[in-house]
Amino acid sequence: MQKILIFLLLIVSCLSCSQSPLPNILWITIEDTSPQFIGYEGNEAVHTPNIDKLAREGVRFANAFATAPVCSSSRSTLITGCRTEALGTGNHRSAMPIPDAILGFPQYLRNLGYYTSNNSKTDYNTSAARRIIDSAWNESSGKAGWWKRESDQNFFSVFNYNSSHQSRTMTNPYLWYKEKVFNKLPDSLRTYPEEIEVPPFYLDSYEMRKHLVRVHNSLNLTDVEIGLLLDSLRQNGLIESTIIFFYADHGEGIPRGKTNPTGFGYKVPAFVWFPEKFKHLSPWPLGTVTDELISFEDLPPTVLSLAGAEIPDYMTGRTFIGKDRQEPRSLVYLSRNRIDESPDLARSVSNGKFLYTRVFLPRYPILKYQKYSDVSDITQLIRKDFDAGILNEVQADMLNPRPVEYLFDLHQDPWETNNLINDDAHSAIREDMRNELKASILEIRDIHFLPEYELKKISEVSTPYEYRLTEAYDYQAIIDAAYLSGVQSGSVSRILDLLDNENPVIRYWGAVGVHNQLDKYLKHIEEIQAHLTDSYPPVQIELAAVLFEMTAHPAAKDILVSFLNSDNGREVVQALQMIQYFDTGIDFFLPVIKTIRKKWDNKTVDANDRQNITNCSDVILHYTDSQYLMYERMAAWNEKEE
Repeated sequence: MQKILIFLLLIVSCLSCSQSPLPNILWITIEDTSPQFIGYEGNEAVHTPNIDKLAREGVRFANAFATAPVCSSSRSTLITGCRTEALGTGNHRSAMPIPDAILGFPQYLRNLGYYTSNNSKTDYNTSAARRIIDSAWNESSGKAGWWKRESDQNFFSVFNYNSSHQSRTMTNPYLWYKEKVFNKLPDSLRTYPEEIEVPPFYLDSYEMRKHLVRVHNSLNLTDVEIGLLLDSLRQNGLIESTIIFFYADHGEGIPRGKTNPTGFGYKVPAFVWFPEKFKHLSPWPLGTVTDELISFEDLPPTVLSLAGAEIPDYMTGRTFIGKDRQEPRSLVYLSRNRIDESPDLARSVSNGKFLYTRVFLPRYPILKYQKYSDVSDITQLIRKDFDAGILNEVQADMLNPRPVEYLFDLHQDPWETNNLINDDAHSAIREDMRNELKASILEIRDIHFLPEYELKKISEVSTPYEYRLTEAYDYQAIIDAAYLSGVQSGSVSRILDLLDNENPVIRYWGAVGVHNQLDKYLKHIEEIQAHLTDSYPPVQIELAAVLFEMTAHPAAKDILVSFLNSDNGREVVQALQMIQYFDTGIDFFLPVIKTIRKKWDNKTVDANDRQNITNCSDVILHYTDSQYLMYERMAAWNEKEE
């Protein structure tokens, strides 16, 4: 009798196991795409039948956000489950170290017996990238996929699709796009310029439509490629055992989208598709849309939970599906830092309906100088139309200095053309979001309020992640100083006082505060000049730029030239970033810039600084020398006949 009972218990146990096996998990990541350009979101000019079918059968997220509006910063969060404000990985292509205890999350899946594969983009934006790749993935390559696993082994597979990337939608030459994207599509899947909607922040012209339609056709091609992947999954008999996540890595790769701290830069299309056997893991009926907020920091813990792994304490997100689902979040926190050579520091918070952004470097416009963008036809068209004076106020706004704060209603104003920050009817939400954002910045001890010069020094002996938790980081005082930057009233004397602070980073924020509002400091030139010998290079560079812009001060010019000739790449980049935006006087620096352009081409240290020096120099020379070729590859393609 006892043997019979044991036998029956084993049968029940096995039945129980077969009814709740672990799922296979597939991530489909597409590049640089906003919800406005996806078929299932309502865009009738785009042809994405494979994506649309999956989305309508699964659960769609109306409020999904990338943690940053650029790939490498977003992907550092995707692979670790940590926000960049804590890791120090917010500057695009910066290679900061992270603690050894912070792993690529697929490593935890491997430890449970999952086969993990990545095809094939990594771009994790940390000096620990090689460690993460080797430990997280069974294979990470252009040939990687679930097909190399052992029989009956569960898999977690990531596929990254580049056909919607900014290189396809704007930065590669038009003729390259015609050959590599448009000509690969059958006529039934092509979109034509007259069929599309032009966002109100662009001038609606045939030339603009010609450039903008590249977005649609790049997505059309991406959908074809995803269809082939799904066919393979079906043919392998795996579709009914696989949960599929779909998302873009940040917003659309066109001007005012990618790289910008707005909904158009952060918000992404996203859905999860469940096979019948795993539909019980969805908190919502399949085929529905949820308003629940999710951000990229939520994806790693959610996948770990589905696989039965423990969630590491350092992860900052939440599990949003499965049996261990956690309470919905009420807000998501987002950030923009330096992207290539383009400087910025902005922080955002959203509840799904409203998005509030605090800009700490408002002197830089939305459409900043950035070689990768400036080589494109669409950026050059916008600059040409701006110079011709034919853009309306909304369209011209892209090239003017920014306000310190934005508040947009993403539901009523999806293209974000109406800044509600001074609207009395929205004062309550404005104050709430202001307070919530600053509280979050302080809670996480946001390490990016240190200049990158300082982060690099810290990285020689520690990691930014660890340093921010020490008493050495006077985060409260530094962040308070940064919050004075751009304040419209009552800040002049307070900012000037910062220049005398014993903490060099606080002095840096004093210099930034002066630079953001030059017109307010014309009566204080002598006081500013007295600080021109500051011992901290980021302060000296900033103040030299201030004095040169205000008075063409010869000492300021000499200081900037000395930093252009520095062997410290970060000092050279900062000096070039200042000079790029001078209205007059750039000619003084051109001989030096031409010299350092060649000098740094041959440097073998710090590839990121070298590239940013090259980019800044190329942009400056392009806009000051009509014979200078900023991008020879672009010129070669443009020599072809259309």
